[in-house]
Amino acid sequence: MLRRHFLQLAAGSAALASAGTPAGAAVPRTRPRILLREALQYENIGDVGRVPGTIRLFYRHLPDAEITLWPWSLHEREREMLTRAFPRLRIAEGETDARGKPSTPALAEAWSAANFFVSPAKNARTYTEWAATGRPFGLFGASFDPITDRRTRPQGLTLRELRAEIERLPRGEFEKKFGPRAFYEKAAFIYARDMLGLRFLQREELKPGVLDFGPEGCFALDLRDEARAADWRKRHRLSGDDYICVIPRLRYTPYYRVKNLPRSAGDYEIDALNDASAAADHAALRDLIVRWVRQTGARVVACPEMTYQIATAKEQLIDPLPEDVKTRVVWRDTFWLPDEAAALYARARAVVSAECHSPIIALAAGTPILHIRNPVDTTKGQMFADLGLGDWLFESTEASGEQLWSALRTIHEDLLKARQRVAGVMSRVAALQRGMTESIGRAIKPA
Repeated sequence: MLRRHFLQLAAGSAALASAGTPAGAAVPRTRPRILLREALQYENIGDVGRVPGTIRLFYRHLPDAEITLWPWSLHEREREMLTRAFPRLRIAEGETDARGKPSTPALAEAWSAANFFVSPAKNARTYTEWAATGRPFGLFGASFDPITDRRTRPQGLTLRELRAEIERLPRGEFEKKFGPRAFYEKAAFIYARDMLGLRFLQREELKPGVLDFGPEGCFALDLRDEARAADWRKRHRLSGDDYICVIPRLRYTPYYRVKNLPRSAGDYEIDALNDASAAADHAALRDLIVRWVRQTGARVVACPEMTYQIATAKEQLIDPLPEDVKTRVVWRDTFWLPDEAAALYARARAVVSAECHSPIIALAAGTPILHIRNPVDTTKGQMFADLGLGDWLFESTEASGEQLWSALRTIHEDLLKARQRVAGVMSRVAALQRGMTESIGRAIKPA
């Protein structure tokens, strides 16, 4: 059902992209001046990777656009990556004050000049402030999960269980979770990055200008730091296609460790939940590593998507391994940016990840993936099934190492076929994202 729905959406988006003014008619144009609210946290290469991916889509499909990034936070290496890749990009830092006014001259200028505001975030206050200008805005590849909540469901739910829970929800839950619906309904579009979130919005009868499925910007990431990746591979004696990459994940992100903050009472609760589940959640991944090494003789790179996972990769993936396997595993003991990760993933035979963005970065680089979804990791894992990769999607509470190995062995034994499958999926993603991006141009009123 999801695959059929996806194909219908792809066809609809393609038709939407080609629709417009009748042949021969004049097309009034206003140069898009886009204010993009992004760059959530440097400590997560998925959040970082979404930024250049989204910007690339804008420049590709709206080539005359002026784009200003309004970041929540921007690390210096991240800033260098973006300015090197996009010389025309403007960056305006600052916030809005209690009156909804920009707090810095750069942001005030960008706020005044822009004729479209776009973000994946669900921030009712910001959208309210922008809506007061009378200019259009949209949510691009946003996540809408009305269910997952540590306080009420600390052990989480499978995607199957989440689907059933969403169907049982009483109507009227949207505002409880996301704020006043009136402002969301002023949006020119809302593109939900997974079909479960979209189904929730449809059941709530939310009515923005366009409501549809739309893959997030990270799928369009095309930056690769080949020099850094090549140097790292050389130092660890890795050659092309003789390794897989494996990424761990604790059930709840220990943000006090990520942000180097004092540990609060809630952090102790999170640590206890993680300690109780970490070994079991990574058992299938460890089993897969053992099978991969012993049956192929090839290598494994244990690497992070978030900074805290540098330690998790060693503690949960490497340290418990048998000695004969451990010698074939390389530990990535430093953090990186998504352009270097993409360059390493591009040469891997597969990326096997308990996080959801490393598989996206890998798919964008043409590499097959397995995603092992954590039971508290919201609805976002559903996006892989939505794109026709349901057999590469597993639940950590249900999958065995043998099941993971069966899927990985199929990829390994016919890598060309697996890569062709990835290319087909990414072609469909590109068609959808073109329609998503061009909808910005359609929403801007002619001058």
